[in-house]
Amino acid sequence: MELEQKLAILADSAKYDVACTSSGSARAGARGHIGSCFAPGICHAFSADGRCISLLKVLLTNVCVYDCSYCVNRRSNDLPRAAFTPRELAGLTIQFYRRNYIEGLFLSSAVMKSPDDTMERMIATVRLLREEYRFLGYIHAKAIPGASPRLVEQLGLLADRLSVNIELPSERSLCLLAPDKKKPAILGPMGQIAQRGRQGREELALYRAAPRFAPAGQSTQMIVGASPESDRQIVGLAEGLYRKFALRRVFFSAYLPVSTDSRLPAPDTPPPLLREHRLYQADWLLRFYHFSAGELLSEAEPNFSPYLDPKCGWAVRNLHRFPVDVNTAPRAELLRVPGIGPKSADRICIARQNGRLGIPELRRIGVVLKRAQYFIVCRGFTGARGAGRQAVARALLDPAAFEAGSEQLSLFATPGQSALQAPGPAPLAAQGGPPGVPALPLARLAPEIGQLAAGGMPPAKAARAVWAEAERQVAARL
Repeated sequence: MELEQKLAILADSAKYDVACTSSGSARAGARGHIGSCFAPGICHAFSADGRCISLLKVLLTNVCVYDCSYCVNRRSNDLPRAAFTPRELAGLTIQFYRRNYIEGLFLSSAVMKSPDDTMERMIATVRLLREEYRFLGYIHAKAIPGASPRLVEQLGLLADRLSVNIELPSERSLCLLAPDKKKPAILGPMGQIAQRGRQGREELALYRAAPRFAPAGQSTQMIVGASPESDRQIVGLAEGLYRKFALRRVFFSAYLPVSTDSRLPAPDTPPPLLREHRLYQADWLLRFYHFSAGELLSEAEPNFSPYLDPKCGWAVRNLHRFPVDVNTAPRAELLRVPGIGPKSADRICIARQNGRLGIPELRRIGVVLKRAQYFIVCRGFTGARGAGRQAVARALLDPAAFEAGSEQLSLFATPGQSALQAPGPAPLAAQGGPPGVPALPLARLAPEIGQLAAGGMPPAKAARAVWAEAERQVAARL
C-alpha cells in the first residue's frame, strides 16, 4: 500500500479521539536539533495569544484484536486496514514539519497483536524522532491499557504528554461494550504515570539535568451517550480522576453512532453535543471555580438542564446564598456568582482596594451583568429586587440550547452559539423570551421548532411555544 493511502486511512481512523490539547510543556530549540515545543499548545487548538496551532494526528495502525462495540476500528467492522512501520511514520512526521504543515505529533494506535507489541512499535517511532531525527517538538502519545510498566516508563521519557483513555464511565458499561478491556488495565498505567510524574518533578527540583517524564502530564477521554450513566456519575468520576491521578484534562466525547448494535443507541441517534458541552462547563467549574461534583448535581436531579448552564443552575437552586456584596465578599464567594470568572474576581479584589465599586466599574472590569445582576449588590445598586426564582431562571435561559447545530466547533462555545448573538434580557431587568430565534432560518432552529413550523405554525409562534415549554421545565426543577 502507498504511504498516502495509509495516511488517508489512519488519519481518518484517528478523528474520533478528542483527547488532545495544549502541550503544557516548553522546550527551546538547540544547536544540531530541529523543532521546539512551546507551552501554549498544539493540535488545532488556540494558544493563549490566539494562534491556531496544529499537529499530525494519526494512528500507528487501525488493525485491532479488540471488538469494542462503540469503536469504528473494532475487529468485526469491515473497513480498510493499514499500518505504518515506525520509520514510515517518523519520516512522514519530519517531512510535514519541514514543510511547516505541523508543529508536533499526536500518536495513538489500535491494539495490533498485543498491548506490549503495539507499545514497542510506538516507542520505536518516537525514539526515531527524538534520537535519529533530533526532533524536539511536541509529542502526545497514547499509552495502551494492559502494557508492561517498563514500556510505559520508556514512552513517558520520550513523549511530552501521555494519556490513557478510560472510555466509559463505569466498569459495568466497560464489561458490556468492551469485554476485552478491564478496569485495572486502564487505571494501572494512569496510576503509574501520576506517580512517576511526581517523582520526576521532585528529581528536577534537586537535579536540573534529571530526565523529564511526560512533562505535560496526562489526560483521558470518556465517551458520553453510548452508555446509560447520568451526568452526576460522569462528573463524579472526573472529580475522582483529577484528585487521584492529577490529570491535566478529562475530555468528553459525544458518542457518534458507528455501528448497529442492540447495546448502543440507534444509528440515527444524533450525537449529544449539548450534553457534552454542559459536561465541559461542569469540568471548568471543578477545575477553576472550586465547585465539587456533589454541589452541581444530586440523586434527585442527576442530569444537567439543557436550558441552564451548570453555574446558573446551581445559583438559582441556592438563591439563599445571594446577593453577595462585591465590595466585601471573598474571592471564593465571587467565583460562585454567574457572570464572574477567575479573571474578573481577581480584578474586583484589586480594584476595590482603591474605592467602592459600582455598576460602571464592574462593566469595565468585564463582569457579565446580564447574569450577575441577580446575585450581587454594589455601590448604587441594591440588587434586582422583585425578581422571583422563576423570573430569574427565565432570564438566565440559554438561547443557544435551542440551536440544532451538530458540528463540534469548540470546547468553549455551545454548539451553534455563534448563530444566536442577538441581545438577551436588558441589563438590570428580568425579562424573558427567545431573543433572535424567530429570525433564524428554519434549517437552523431546534428540531422541536422545525417540527411545529413544518406542521403549519408560523416560525415566531413555534419558537415562543418551545421557549415556553423550556420555561415550564426549568420551573418544574426549582
